[in-house]
Amino acid sequence: MRGTRVLVLNSGSSSVKYQLLDMADASRPAVGLIERIGERTSYLRHVPAGGPPREREEPVADHGTALKAVAEELARDGLGLDSPELAAIGHRVVHGGRRFTEPTVIDDAVVAEIERLVPVAPLHNPANLAGIRTARALAPHLPQVAVFDTSFHTTIPEYAARYAIDTAVADEHRVRRYGFHGTSHAYVSRRAAELLGRKPSEVNVIVLHLGNGASASAVARGRCVDTSMGLTPLEGLVMGTRSGDVDPAVVFHLARVAGMSVGEIDVLLNKRSGLLGLCGDNDMREVLRRMESGPDAGAARLAFDVYVHRLRKYIGAYYAVLGRVDAVVFTAGVGENAASVREAAVTGLEGLGLAVDPERNAARGGGPRLISPPAARVAVAVVPTDEELEIATQTYALVTGRTDGET
Repeated sequence: MRGTRVLVLNSGSSSVKYQLLDMADASRPAVGLIERIGERTSYLRHVPAGGPPREREEPVADHGTALKAVAEELARDGLGLDSPELAAIGHRVVHGGRRFTEPTVIDDAVVAEIERLVPVAPLHNPANLAGIRTARALAPHLPQVAVFDTSFHTTIPEYAARYAIDTAVADEHRVRRYGFHGTSHAYVSRRAAELLGRKPSEVNVIVLHLGNGASASAVARGRCVDTSMGLTPLEGLVMGTRSGDVDPAVVFHLARVAGMSVGEIDVLLNKRSGLLGLCGDNDMREVLRRMESGPDAGAARLAFDVYVHRLRKYIGAYYAVLGRVDAVVFTAGVGENAASVREAAVTGLEGLGLAVDPERNAARGGGPRLISPPAARVAVAVVPTDEELEIATQTYALVTGRTDGET
């Protein structure tokens, strides 16, 4: 009999986040992270269920060393990679291109295809691959599954996925809208339907995933039909450090007039823009605090207004795409916690049936909840995302054919 536990690995450019989930009851026997991989001192934190956290700082040279440290921490709690309770390892992979439309058991051919996609995801797929290769070497006996951020968006129709550039060039270089945060959008849109007491196939939902990275999606009857991120995670909403939508000619202008290189413009748009570029802070909590008073309140207010204006534009656009909207749903760090952002995002959209109830919106809660007035034509909701649970669920379903944890 196969066990009921899944280890979820999220290997970033300089970090590894992990959660061990038991699919029998959705509990988490252990969670942890390793940050600042490759720097002089890395930070490790491991939290076993029912036990005190273990934290330390020490050099972690690379992702291989990091994954070995994860395996050692789990083994100290009797949760090692050789445990018969461990059914599989699920990996978050950012870019799956057009080929990977669903979770996929990893073999050499899958690894090669993920590597082939590195040119369209140079910041993410290499780190994802490092985690996959190390985990396969450490646990060759376990099935390992790739769950792709892009897969939920592969249902977008061709007319929404295509950019209006020369088709031959676009096809040769794989230029099209892929979308990201798909694992979150899939989970949240499904939970939103549950909150409304309906099936996903019965509702149209706009999902706003608002964290340091931010994206919107239009989900019609359980299938994504449009999303704000495109070839890369740079397009779309204003984010913590990313610009979101800009005129493409900005790149040419900065190259000609400012003498900036392609690399410098890449850094500008991805790491020195968004809220950070507008007011010097990429944390929405700090932006909201600064708006209240002080000599730089004006810059913080402008950043907030630019951020919210872009949100409203996408809500309106996706309302038009869907034709009928049953719910607008906020999720991720900003979406779940910043009541003022939620209120501002729908202010002025009353003609579309959108509004928030001040008391409901201000109330804090850990689970999915409605924040719109009881008689609202369109529900406005907060649904906490759980990408790790979604990855574990998809992984477990693929390797066992069961999602209820039965053994």
